[in-house]
Amino acid sequence: MTSVLSRTLLFAVFAVSPACGQAASSGGGSDSASVARALAGGDRWLTDFSRITVPPGEIVSGGPPKDGIPSIDSPKFESAAAADRWLEPREPVIVLELGDEVRAYPLRILMRHEIVNDEIAGQPVVVTYCPLCNTSLVFDGMVNGRRSDFGTTGRLRHSDLVMYDRQTETWWQQASGEAIVGELMGTVLDFLPANTVSWEMARELYPDLSVLSRDTGYGAAYGANPYVGYDTQRGPYAPFFSLQIDDRFPALDRVVAVDLGSGWAAPFSELSRTGVAEAEIDGAPFVAFWESGVASAVDARTVAGGRDIGASATYDRRVNDRTLTFERTDGRFVDRETESTWDFAGRAVSGPLTGERLTPIPHGNHFWFAWAAFRPGTEVWRAP
Repeated sequence: MTSVLSRTLLFAVFAVSPACGQAASSGGGSDSASVARALAGGDRWLTDFSRITVPPGEIVSGGPPKDGIPSIDSPKFESAAAADRWLEPREPVIVLELGDEVRAYPLRILMRHEIVNDEIAGQPVVVTYCPLCNTSLVFDGMVNGRRSDFGTTGRLRHSDLVMYDRQTETWWQQASGEAIVGELMGTVLDFLPANTVSWEMARELYPDLSVLSRDTGYGAAYGANPYVGYDTQRGPYAPFFSLQIDDRFPALDRVVAVDLGSGWAAPFSELSRTGVAEAEIDGAPFVAFWESGVASAVDARTVAGGRDIGASATYDRRVNDRTLTFERTDGRFVDRETESTWDFAGRAVSGPLTGERLTPIPHGNHFWFAWAAFRPGTEVWRAP
């Protein structure tokens, strides 16, 4: 097995001209063959490289080969009490709630695997994390009516993980969920709402949740961060990102990123001042909550030891045909219409609306450079 720690900062980059991308998009010929050779590298692929939606020169090697960063395909889980013996209070975990089941996926494990193929309440899911873009995203594992599982290609585009499905070996952009190379070119995966929060918050909100076990079959010493100091740099690693960075915010600022037909983003640096941001996209009113207490996974030598960068959650603001407006008062999320109090999971815990739940909206906590790269021209929110 090639450990994720073997991904050093000395990476091989494919040198493929944009002209090849145009030839590949139109299909056929020797140019298509050269694109296939360049993209495949030394790996064996069944991918249809004649079908490609992006300039192939944008897809570069991240170091490891195909599946060199191994996905977790038979995940095991343990109780919150058992996980409490090795998880630290501020360390980040992805929390996914489907039906009556709630599971937590610690970033200390995903740092080394990047993909977990799982099933919750009968629903196939694909839990993903790209540390270079800070994209913790969950997808529906049903693709065109067929259950699909995913692995790592070993490639990056705009510094973001390029995945592949094992059924067709189509290549997918993790940040956008779009198929960019192969048979399913142009298909977009369905995002599932999930929050990246601290272990302490996850256990408080969901006492009966189960946690991805360190018993993965790889014997890794989970917890180390191979990207020490990454998110305090001025920008992403140059070999993997060559676009002009949108200068509305610093490149490595974290943002709450929402795509409801149009892109919208609120930087943590602004949202932390108010705790709440509200917006409306194409007639859909929503709110973003922010809470402190979550460690950066790519700051200190350990995933749990990073500085506090906080967490976000996003919800539809409509409840029982009424659109609510929110504020943060004395550390609580309160709607102005009924003065009900809501927790970070979108549940009304006191007041007239006790027992109601806000509908979660899929979102990400991307680094700004990554969100702006895949959603250029996105609308931004600033604290009043």
